Amino acid sequence: MTPSEVESWLACWAETAGGRAVLVNHSENHTFRVEGPEGCTFLRVHRPGYQSDAAIESELAWLTALHAETDLPVPRPLPGRDGRLLQRLAMGGAGPRHAVLFAAEPGREPTPADDLFGLFETLGRYAAAAHRHAKSFRPPAGFVRPRWDAGAILDPEGLWGDWRVAPGVAGGIARVLGELDRALRSALTAYGTGPDRFGLIHADMRLANLLVEGGRVTLIDFDDCGFGWFMYDFAAAVSFHEDDSRAAEWRARWLAGYEAVRPLTPPDRAMLDAMVLLRRMALLAWIGSHHETALARAHAADFAARTATLAGRYLG
Repeated sequence: MTPSEVESWLACWAETAGGRAVLVNHSENHTFRVEGPEGCTFLRVHRPGYQSDAAIESELAWLTALHAETDLPVPRPLPGRDGRLLQRLAMGGAGPRHAVLFAAEPGREPTPADDLFGLFETLGRYAAAAHRHAKSFRPPAGFVRPRWDAGAILDPEGLWGDWRVAPGVAGGIARVLGELDRALRSALTAYGTGPDRFGLIHADMRLANLLVEGGRVTLIDFDDCGFGWFMYDFAAAVSFHEDDSRAAEWRARWLAGYEAVRPLTPPDRAMLDAMVLLRRMALLAWIGSHHETALARAHAADFAARTATLAGRYLG
């Protein structure tokens, strides 16, 4: 997917007609910054086969409701000239691609080098506010989003691939991760999926999906939102940094922010370690199935070994 291919379709939106596209991110999807006659916007072009029409429209329905019914700073999707938020771009022999245009939001992506303690407290508040909204949200007819349960993450046909064939999964590492797989399934079954702990979540509330400017933090990229454990949103927040020396303090700050908005029970707090390892297994599978991306290549060498180290501590 190249900027020139995208530019041939920018007339679909009044804001981007005649604009110039620049690729800014390629992870699950391609994201382009578009400089148009009315300013800057961001265009998300979806990976073929990942989310269906109905799933993307459902994501946008929840995002629109969050924007209208809460004070959470979230992206604002912009309709095309035909009034639809979801556009389908014909890309020659590659077939059609789904695309959504978003208004620009201020800020930059935070990094682990920043002072993240206050940010994690904000993330806790955001997660609790989103979960509170999810419990009262009435989905429109045809609403469909992925279900991020144990099978969807740990099974060989998982949503992000099979952790068993990820780089570095062999020998002793494979044995430890196999034991972790069984332990997580058992713990999650015991915890259950009651409505007080399982529902619609962002599911990818990590640093790369935040924009920070001064005291404003915007939560972006709802592409992976779906039905999962509410505490999984903490695990997503520490993605790729689970073994950072500051992680315990990040957790304490996240919990403080969360419980300022929505109460938690002791079983909820006790499941955080399992959620962190569940997310780690999801990321391991993702690295194996997305080897063409820079993010996967950056972590491929030692991610499995570091996951096994964390698993060993969890297993005791």
